[in-house]
Amino acid sequence: MKWLLVGVVVAATVASDLLQSAEMKRHGEIDDFRPSALRRAFATVLRKRRLILAVVCMAISFFAFLELLTLADLSFAVPATAATYVVETFLARVLLKERVEWQRWAGASLVAVGVLLLAA
Repeated sequence: MKWLLVGVVVAATVASDLLQSAEMKRHGEIDDFRPSALRRAFATVLRKRRLILAVVCMAISFFAFLELLTLADLSFAVPATAATYVVETFLARVLLKERVEWQRWAGASLVAVGVLLLAA
């Protein structure tokens, strides 16, 4: 059951981060910080379906993590859910077409090895 919850946390976190990143890239930078412009930007953000879905995914991840903490120690839960870094690095390259340097691939590989050690 705890690995199922780890999977839910990882999947929901990855989905949230990808949706949020994709929508923010579509929207672009906010360069006008006057109160009226910020209100307009906030109203625009509230209409973005991807961002709303990202918040829903964050909530799912949060509550699944809380449930995981009722079943497993923090010393297991936090390292196991670090698998999000591995999945996000791969999907950032494949889906978002981001350039991922070798240092990040090396870091993601080390995290993957750590998660595998937890599974053993």
